Amino acid sequence: MKIIGVADTTFARFDMGRAAIDELERTGTGFRTERYTVPGVKDLPVACKKLIEEKGCDIVIALGMPGPMEKDKMCAHEASTGLIRAQLMTNKHIIEVFVHADEAKDDKELAFLADRRAREHAVNVYDLLFRPEKLTRRAGTGLRQGFEDEGPV
Repeated sequence: MKIIGVADTTFARFDMGRAAIDELERTGTGFRTERYTVPGVKDLPVACKKLIEEKGCDIVIALGMPGPMEKDKMCAHEASTGLIRAQLMTNKHIIEVFVHADEAKDDKELAFLADRRAREHAVNVYDLLFRPEKLTRRAGTGLRQGFEDEGPV
């Protein structure tokens, strides 16, 4: 049985991990989830690596919500770099799902965006693991996770 890792943070203002797990359970079968929650986005790379190496995860979704300050953006960049390194070190996909606090105009929109982005990327994780041909069919279509799709040019 395949294992999908879900790494999330306590710093996020929305339970993105719960939304991702809920969507995965709606999407398909043939897997179980392993969740690992850490304080903030800079802790996600090691959480994802541990999920892969110690818990046997086949793929991981990394969920975080960086704050709006310049320092938060720098931390998000460093976390993203760490997630890329963890992918290369483990040869496993880690799908980064960050919702920046300043992407939304208010708390209601922020909750909507966090929920939708977590759910849409959860489907991407499932597809990458079980039905990659679905992703290939959607190549170049301008899909976005969270807000409305851009569409192809």
